[in-house]
Amino acid sequence: MDLNSYSPGLHKLVTLQVDAIEKLKDSKGFVAITNKILDKYSLEQVGINVHDFENDSFTIAVCLKESHICIHTWPEFNQLTLDVYLCNYLQDNAAKVRAITQDYIDYFEAQVLKNFEINR
Repeated sequence: MDLNSYSPGLHKLVTLQVDAIEKLKDSKGFVAITNKILDKYSLEQVGINVHDFENDSFTIAVCLKESHICIHTWPEFNQLTLDVYLCNYLQDNAAKVRAITQDYIDYFEAQVLKNFEINR
């Protein structure tokens, strides 16, 4: 492996506008769709932390063997921030990161307000 050309992975950061406010308050629904996404892409969860706030927003960090998925919701503003990062240890996972992000955009039926990609 050429260490000078190695890229540790792709980190996707998006801010989404969501009309379906109930999804921005449904941490259990997010965990359920995340479990389906993890199965779909053969990713391994090693931990999860869920926090529901008093205003029904939530924040969730899913630790993966391959890295992480994190979300923060703001139902009062119809928005969420999401980041998806997968390491490239054994293979290039950039396409997988983009596909996972799109699966979440589809789940939330969201409009993308901000969309950043960081090659780490």
